[in-house]
Amino acid sequence: MLPAITDIVLSATDARTINNSTIIQSLWSGYGQILRVELNGGTHPSVILKHIKLPDAGHHPRGWNTSLSHQRKIRSYQVESHWYQHYATQCASDCVVPNCLAVNSQKNETVLVLSDLDRAGFDVRKSRVEAQDIYACLDWLASFHATFLNTEAQGLWECGTYWHLDTRPDELAALNDVALRKAAPLIDQKLRQCRHQTLVHGDAKLANFCFRHDHSSLDSLQAVAAVDFQYIGRGCGMKDVAYFLGSCLNESECETMEDELLDAYFSVLTKRIAQKKVRINAVELENEWRELYPVAWADFHRFIKGWSPEHWKINSYSEKLTNGVINNLQR
Repeated sequence: MLPAITDIVLSATDARTINNSTIIQSLWSGYGQILRVELNGGTHPSVILKHIKLPDAGHHPRGWNTSLSHQRKIRSYQVESHWYQHYATQCASDCVVPNCLAVNSQKNETVLVLSDLDRAGFDVRKSRVEAQDIYACLDWLASFHATFLNTEAQGLWECGTYWHLDTRPDELAALNDVALRKAAPLIDQKLRQCRHQTLVHGDAKLANFCFRHDHSSLDSLQAVAAVDFQYIGRGCGMKDVAYFLGSCLNESECETMEDELLDAYFSVLTKRIAQKKVRINAVELENEWRELYPVAWADFHRFIKGWSPEHWKINSYSEKLTNGVINNLQR
């Protein structure tokens, strides 16, 4: 580890030395690494180090290699740093996120030192889920959305999510679905004009949730925590919900479980709004957001069809919801 980065970690944790560091994963398109750093002494046995080192140009595994995508990534890391410094402390025990111990930015490098969620008990990652896992993640999303209702996104994305239309002209131009391409601005406008806005995680896929062991037996402890806030910004909470459910359910499950899962989400959201004493009409919010669920789904569907036309998420359920949205917009 470079001496300058070592100094940042030791200073943030009051540790004496670094015992070991292990690469957890490389960042998208070679923009750096995430490491677990084991420490000797100080306040944390280990921390997570997110080291962002921006190349001169991006290399995208699906072929997108434009200055626009490069600038989008640069902005995303700036947003994440700002989120951890100015917003993350508002997350209580009902929507756990890593604690930010240090942020250091110089030229084309940024270092984030974060608390290790594994040490906090969130040491399980899942590629397949059971019903209780889905409900746990929906609980986290509802709590998160309730926490940031009516929050201005200063320093964050004005429009949250990594697929929002303004930042994806290449994918829109590549979209062969003419009706969806024409409807895309109206879908985007419908979501932007949503009366009840919150902060959306922006990449709330299953891989970005960290689980506790056997959380079915837990009564008071939150079952999951979330990471990766590069695309956090203002938006309708249904963007996160639709994207999350699409990340872990097949088309049949999406259709048959839609009502019960939305009911579960809104039940928690209503409870959290009351607990947090948010000055908002929860019934009006739920009515508006339920109507926007298929719109949020169609918004992501527009992106995925332009980005990767053979992607497994393109299915009959997505097509049905999207076609219904387009027909409603035309009427």
